[in-house]
Amino acid sequence: MINNKIKYFIFLIFIFLISSGACTRNTDWVQFRGEGGRGVSNSRIAPPLGLKWKINLQSGDEIIRSLNPPVVIGDTIYFGSYDRNFYALDVESGFMRWVFKSGAEINSVPYADKDQVYFGCKDGKLYALSRETGQQVWTFQARGQINSQVTRYGDYIVFVGDADAIYFLSPDGIEQYRVHNPGWYNYTFLISDDIMYFGTGPRVQQIGPFDIYKREFLWFLDFYAIDAIWYSFSAVHGDLLYMGTADYNYSGMFLGYHAMNRHTGQIVWQEYHDGILNFSDIENIRNYFIRNCDILDFMAPTVWRDLVIFTGGDNAARGFDANTGKLRWLYEFSTPVSSPPTIADGRVYFGILGDDFNPPQLVCLSARDGKLLWQMETDGAILSAPVISGKRVVFGTDKSVFYVLEQVF
Repeated sequence: MINNKIKYFIFLIFIFLISSGACTRNTDWVQFRGEGGRGVSNSRIAPPLGLKWKINLQSGDEIIRSLNPPVVIGDTIYFGSYDRNFYALDVESGFMRWVFKSGAEINSVPYADKDQVYFGCKDGKLYALSRETGQQVWTFQARGQINSQVTRYGDYIVFVGDADAIYFLSPDGIEQYRVHNPGWYNYTFLISDDIMYFGTGPRVQQIGPFDIYKREFLWFLDFYAIDAIWYSFSAVHGDLLYMGTADYNYSGMFLGYHAMNRHTGQIVWQEYHDGILNFSDIENIRNYFIRNCDILDFMAPTVWRDLVIFTGGDNAARGFDANTGKLRWLYEFSTPVSSPPTIADGRVYFGILGDDFNPPQLVCLSARDGKLLWQMETDGAILSAPVISGKRVVFGTDKSVFYVLEQVF
């Protein structure tokens, strides 16, 4: 008969195994901007961070324009690159489990479920690959390049073709329906409570929240109330919808930060700021803006507690009161920010572009007050928001270097 001490020991092991499994599931990063699109990880991680491994995906000094966020499930990282390859790497060692050669550059954020990983490509195809082997399961040919994230919502695989359509496929690649996209490129969206923020309307000037099951729009965004060139990926928190906007001309960058009632479209607050930049000529401003437009999460907000935090568009990171729009903190750098933020355990992680005198960096600020907590030089500028999964921070740079960092105990 098992005595009470042995029973208690077995019970502790059982609890540990359950909690370990739960932690693994909770720290997987399987979709663009994480759960709810808020850019917040459940991981408890704190700097200093050390290099676990890095890999150079291509030879030469070419500066690439995008290396979008990967997805991480268990011990495997999945991502596509401008070198036309889609990679599956071991998170512990960087060992290449498999690589799949697509028909063109990949500027799409993948999605992974239990069996397959999905991504779009500039050849106009959506690919579904076996997570285990990398073998092609099926493809779907769109009419335009696919430079969007891919999302699975219920029984739909959802993605956007440039100036083509928003496609809704079955998990086996059969088109269920589409929504016309009259002229939007590099389009991103959030689906929350069956509503897509935003669907594309019958004209280029119309986007609005779209009920994907009723197949109808709730309202359309009033562009005259915002007036910008770039409209970011949005985030939802409670009844509010947050997004960033950007515009530029010969005199500088103009950045907008917006909160609206997601049910009615009514503007709750708006804040506009002149961009803080260390250059003023129109050529550099234009080049910087164009660089950012290939980054699918450019100016995407991060919602943490009662704050909404924006990085990108200029040299600063800003934290606004999520309910009123009041600027709570601002941290200014000597060079532009290169990526949107991700928050884990009350800390904000993002990239700094660097210049001839200052190296690119990964930085970490306090989400509460914007104080600088830690920074690390990187080989190239970080191109999209870091993914934080478990005790690791994962990102790629414009020199085609892929990093995995881990907490230093």
